Amino acid sequence: MENPQRSTNFRHFLTRYEIFGQGGCTFPKYRLVILCLGLLNAVLLITAVAIGIKCAKVKEASLQVPHSAATELINELNYLSSNYSDVIEAEKEAKKALEAANKNHEQLKLQIEQQKTINDGYQRQMEALRTEKTNLQTNISALEGTCGKCLPGWVLLNTSCYFFSYSESRTVKKYWPDSREDCISRGADLVVIDNQEEQAFVSNSIQNKVTSSRWWENGFWIGVTDIETEGEWIWINNVTEVEQRYWIDGEPNNQGPRGEHCGVAVYRSSNPWKTRFDGGCHAYLLHWICEMPPS
Repeated sequence: MENPQRSTNFRHFLTRYEIFGQGGCTFPKYRLVILCLGLLNAVLLITAVAIGIKCAKVKEASLQVPHSAATELINELNYLSSNYSDVIEAEKEAKKALEAANKNHEQLKLQIEQQKTINDGYQRQMEALRTEKTNLQTNISALEGTCGKCLPGWVLLNTSCYFFSYSESRTVKKYWPDSREDCISRGADLVVIDNQEEQAFVSNSIQNKVTSSRWWENGFWIGVTDIETEGEWIWINNVTEVEQRYWIDGEPNNQGPRGEHCGVAVYRSSNPWKTRFDGGCHAYLLHWICEMPPS
């Protein structure tokens, strides 16, 4: 684009040239042209310098605003860069924490499953126990309804009722055959001791039923005898007695001129398990024990 100022100056120069030429200038023509070109170059140089200064000012002004924005951006980038490592470390720590939490979660899940299995087992056992309890209660009710109870003065143990003559009279005593007849008259018979629990029950029951200072007179007739065959002790239910540990040491000994063929139970504090001896069936007057099922 042509500079208006330069065009005006050039026309003004030409006008002066023409005036000098026409007016008969004394300088030769080529010197005039050289002078005019020199002046023109000076004008162009001044104009170029002015334009350069102007452009520099415009460029400086144009860079000021972006420079401040760039500085702010660079500062922000530097801040983010300085915190980037912290963020990475925090991310790593968070990842580790998450992995640990997941691991704990799996372990808790496994423990919960195991506990659930155990609880299910307990629940099944409880249900089985409830069922068993119900059955037992039903059986007890049935037994109570069918078996009844013991008569007054009799003692219940499991499925038998026991009568101790001492409880009815401390003074009335009988021989072995008469004692059995009394039991039969009551709908029972002399006691048959056929297990350890019953042995302990009889021994404990007669412990305090003392009527004499002579230990053997505190005995009770029981339903065992060797009348048929000496030394072969048979219970009244036809069961052979094979247990030897309940006899007092040295018993049975079959003493006396007529022998001793009927069994007696007596409490001995020295050894409560050794409670039996053989007595004369028609020689000793003793208390007795009857046994029968509940009525």
